[in-house]
Amino acid sequence: MFELLYALPLLVKAVILGIVEGLTEFLPISSTGHLILASSLLGFSGEKEKMFSVAIQTGAMFSVIWYYRERIAETIVGLRHERRAQRFALNVIIAFLPAAVLGVLFGKYIKAYLFKPVPVALAFIIGAFIILWVESRQRRGRASPRITDIDALSATDAVKLGIAQSFALIPGTSRSGATIIGGMMFGLSRKVATEFSFFLAIPTLIGAGIYDTWKYRDLLSLDDAPLFAVGLLFAFFSALACVHWLIRYVASHDFVPFAWYRIVFGVVVLVTAWAGWVDWVA
Repeated sequence: MFELLYALPLLVKAVILGIVEGLTEFLPISSTGHLILASSLLGFSGEKEKMFSVAIQTGAMFSVIWYYRERIAETIVGLRHERRAQRFALNVIIAFLPAAVLGVLFGKYIKAYLFKPVPVALAFIIGAFIILWVESRQRRGRASPRITDIDALSATDAVKLGIAQSFALIPGTSRSGATIIGGMMFGLSRKVATEFSFFLAIPTLIGAGIYDTWKYRDLLSLDDAPLFAVGLLFAFFSALACVHWLIRYVASHDFVPFAWYRIVFGVVVLVTAWAGWVDWVA
């Protein structure tokens, strides 16, 4: 079975990885973790393939820009004279900086030691228990939200959210999951934490894409253009559908099902790796 996956044409692999990226980028289940595992199953590994995984995140980022195009346009137009727009943009920048700085400083070591299936699976499981703990506090009424409007966020809140997102540098943690669950711990409503994670994805994914493209620029060629275009396109449309669904989901549901999914998924990877049933490769 796995030999057949390895033998799939590159464009088919690009389609699969694009869909995986789009469906997982904004859910608290780690898109990076899923891409590492999917790439392992598809035999899609190497420096250029790692860059491809980062590049297709741009497709998911464009889906957020499209979905929130009116709010983004209002913010850009209002930057010169509207305090609300200025504060919102500043909060996004502040929250972006911690992960950006830490990513530049430690990204090389993180990719060398943690971008592997077993560490990813462990991060899946540990992250799941954190989600269950936070949701348990919510149900018991110990963490009533103090912020129910995204424009009510302060610079201090933005710093906290930025620190929370930094934990997502560990593959398998989930960028959106770290931001959303961290936001809920800091007093944001589920909806506000989710929406802010979407907006924070824009500079984060743009920054990661530019950084990795520059870093691996010598590996790029025009021959790769169709591969990257297909991955970006499928990531865009699948992410757009996911964002549309998630906004409605958080209005009346919690993240407990995602926590159990993470546990099951992580255990499956650990068991198959330990038993030798799947030859996971980094």
